[in-house]
Amino acid sequence: MTKLTYIAFDGARFDVDAANGSTVMENAIRQGIPGIEAECGGACACATCHVYVDEAWTELVGPPEAMEEDMLDFAYDVRPTSRLSCQIRVRDELDGLVVSIPERQG
Repeated sequence: MTKLTYIAFDGARFDVDAANGSTVMENAIRQGIPGIEAECGGACACATCHVYVDEAWTELVGPPEAMEEDMLDFAYDVRPTSRLSCQIRVRDELDGLVVSIPERQG
């Protein structure tokens, strides 16, 4: 299992164990993490699972692909570390990954 940490807009911290191959979004939904709406269910067709990847992890997580970048245009308060959590696949190298949730979703 890979450890993920979600930090809600109010500062609440949620630590979860995630199975490799799942997505950061799927784990947030399963654990009831507030602020991740995931209206499209992970199809990269909305921007309601927007997160900020902690700067220490951005290189390892990698940049968004073109379709994700297009969807981020609809997200609220996009930053250089913005990603859609449905597009971040959990893997061993991401053990300890920290993501923050914006004030609201797009």
